Amino acid sequence: MNREWWSALPPLPLPHEMQQWDRQAVELGILPEILMENAAAAAFRQLSVLCPQLAGKRVWLLMGSGNNGGDAACLARHLLDAGACPHVFHTRPLEHYRNETAYHLQTARTCGVPFLPVAALTETPLPHPDIVVDGLLGTGFSGQLRDDARRLVSFVNGLSPRPLILSLDVPSGLDATSGLPCPDAVRADATVTFAAAKPGLMLPWARPYTGECHVGPIAMPAKVREGGPCSFRLLDSHALALLPAMTAASYKNTYGHILVMGGRPGMCGAGHLAARGALRTGAGLVTAAMPAAGEDQVRMGWPEIMTLPLGDPGNRDWPARLPDGLRQRLHQCRALVVGPGMGRGEDSHAFLTALLKEPDRPACVFDADALMLLAGDPALLAALGPGDILTPHPGEAAALLHCPGSAVQQDRMTALKALCAAVPAAVVLKGAGTLVGQRDCPTGLSPLDVPQLAMGGSGDVLAGCTAALLARLQESARPAHQAACLAVALHAAAGRLLARTHPRRGNVASELADALPQAMTL
Repeated sequence: MNREWWSALPPLPLPHEMQQWDRQAVELGILPEILMENAAAAAFRQLSVLCPQLAGKRVWLLMGSGNNGGDAACLARHLLDAGACPHVFHTRPLEHYRNETAYHLQTARTCGVPFLPVAALTETPLPHPDIVVDGLLGTGFSGQLRDDARRLVSFVNGLSPRPLILSLDVPSGLDATSGLPCPDAVRADATVTFAAAKPGLMLPWARPYTGECHVGPIAMPAKVREGGPCSFRLLDSHALALLPAMTAASYKNTYGHILVMGGRPGMCGAGHLAARGALRTGAGLVTAAMPAAGEDQVRMGWPEIMTLPLGDPGNRDWPARLPDGLRQRLHQCRALVVGPGMGRGEDSHAFLTALLKEPDRPACVFDADALMLLAGDPALLAALGPGDILTPHPGEAAALLHCPGSAVQQDRMTALKALCAAVPAAVVLKGAGTLVGQRDCPTGLSPLDVPQLAMGGSGDVLAGCTAALLARLQESARPAHQAACLAVALHAAAGRLLARTHPRRGNVASELADALPQAMTL
């Protein structure tokens, strides 16, 4: 699986997958003591960046019972060699530690690192620390913090004056998959996560706990990184390098013809923004089809947007059957956008039914009202194919899953999994930390929360952008999944560009569409 197009994106292994990476590295002959040494060295390098003058600094290292505790013990040795004053506080009797953790514990003690039981933190007068290293709980943590661990987390967070806090691999108490505290977590200034970031660390709501998140290399073999299991991939700037290249000796049809179906009277701006988003993403041609009364409002003075009015002048409804002119245009296009400003009336439902019954229709990006129509009719959902893309926000996802909207937001990963199980199409679950999924593909995760994207019309721009990329990627083995992932990354990059000129928001969706060409170069 990892040899497909997404292998160029940073991996985000789940905790159990990271454990499998470790096992595979050991099977290749790399001793676990070496991996732990490399992890400690990576943490030391990052700590040296955060605090260049380590000599004389008082450092408390909290050593839990797992491998994170071994990382902390090994790091203490590096700190001692740098002239710092480390003290390791262990949560279990020293003789109970095993394997590579016991090895590095004993080495650190032999080198002169002092070890104290964790109870000494509150029972013994100690000089206030300059730095605290959190090695209590690692990526294997799940469930809820025990009372003793929760008290330790609270103690660390409550230190005053506040020291510099560095977490190893994951802040203790934070779920490495969901990015949520359980129910509390260490609030680190920085986190060094080893070999690869974990999905939960990249989600926006984890940032108050992770601080700046850095990936520390531990010499994990490429054979493991490229061939090991990995359920998530990061949709960051690496994704922009995968955007389709321009073609030599090209012409307008090289870049695809997009048909946008949406924008009935009163909601025409949505159709315009989808068409504008497609053009700004590089589509060669864009046609917007709508009930005839909305033609001028969808075009909005843009001569580049071709229009196909449906019905007699003044008509405000969608036809129950596809007119011959629309059917002809339909089969000239490489991708469709269906839904922005379409409406949810009986006429819209009948039109969508006719569209989905059309033989050999192009791949579709379903957004907005089309999603709500699909949610209300299982027969329509059954007509979707693996080349299609759904782009629901949490409310639309809840409608598709027939559950409360709060349930989607409480567990977005489970919601996405359920949507992908329900349809063969690719699914973009919009919102902060946007997720992209499809059956038998890794989940794309956008690490961003861009306030400049939270406005009316933003999703319409994304739908047009997605369709333009879908048209270009039809030769890909998995065009819907790839187009959806790249569109999410590009859309977010455009939002970040707007943040430079509109740092307190106030931008509008048309500006977002117009930022897409420049965002491709970031």
